[in-house]
Amino acid sequence: MQRTLVIMVKEPRPGRVKTRLGRDIGMVGAAWWFRHQTRSLIRRLRDPRWQIVLAVSPDRDGLTSRIWPADLPRAAQGQGDLGDRMGRMLRAMPNGPVCLIGADIPGITRGHIAQAFKGLGSAQMVFGPAPDGGYWLVGAQRFGALPQSLFRDVRWSTKHALADTLASVSGCRVAFLDHLRDVDTVDDLNS
Repeated sequence: MQRTLVIMVKEPRPGRVKTRLGRDIGMVGAAWWFRHQTRSLIRRLRDPRWQIVLAVSPDRDGLTSRIWPADLPRAAQGQGDLGDRMGRMLRAMPNGPVCLIGADIPGITRGHIAQAFKGLGSAQMVFGPAPDGGYWLVGAQRFGALPQSLFRDVRWSTKHALADTLASVSGCRVAFLDHLRDVDTVDDLNS
């Protein structure tokens, strides 16, 4: 049974990535931070227990980018809001447990990912909550179809994102992981 870890990445271009952080530290600084954070995260999370797939954006440039490790498979995120793109990535992966994370979570370790896959042994979905009301990881068993309602009516980038997502999968067995912080602003960098 293959385990798949999808990491959502964007080409680290000033003004196109981490723009809320860029308002605090400058767009060049935010792009630099994201590029180095992502490289460190990918290196830290490599593990023989799962296959890493990079979900890239923008699609064409991300698929051919030399920034990301050439040995890792890539998939284009495609169009739509965050829910559309995450749903597309979860549905496109092979059957078996799939976890999806962003690249802006400095505190994540292989232990967190192993816990997420362990949670999918008994739960249909797993979430890693963030202190701001969102989440840093979503995982699904992927032995059958995902709920059609998954990510429907989610208020992204608000304190309601996790609650809205949980409402979109009501009836599913859900497990939760440790709270981790993602980086959106300079205050998140200093926390």
